[in-house]
Amino acid sequence: MSLFETSVYAAEAAGAPPDAGMVNLLFLGGFILIFYFLLWRPQSKRRKEHQALIGGLSKGDEVVTSGGIVGQINKVEDDFVKVQVADNIELRVQKAAVGATLPKGTLKSLDEA
Repeated sequence: MSLFETSVYAAEAAGAPPDAGMVNLLFLGGFILIFYFLLWRPQSKRRKEHQALIGGLSKGDEVVTSGGIVGQINKVEDDFVKVQVADNIELRVQKAAVGATLPKGTLKSLDEA
């Protein structure tokens, strides 16, 4: 017997269970469902709501842009809206930059505060 010689006695190799492919498919399906319900579906829903918001913009709506500018829409164009932010001050803003519409009268309550 050599000093560096080692003997390895391995047990009989345990093979994968016969239904290992099915378990792997279930895990893959579970990950796909989690991805769908936690990431893709909510993002798609938000995108549809924002598209509906942009499509429904009209003159007189009070809006907040994604940059935080608050104003009232004076004119709706193809890709832009003109937002009045103060007396005699209008800004041309892309429709996609409109973050939300406000209830009527919000601008008056902000001016009073």
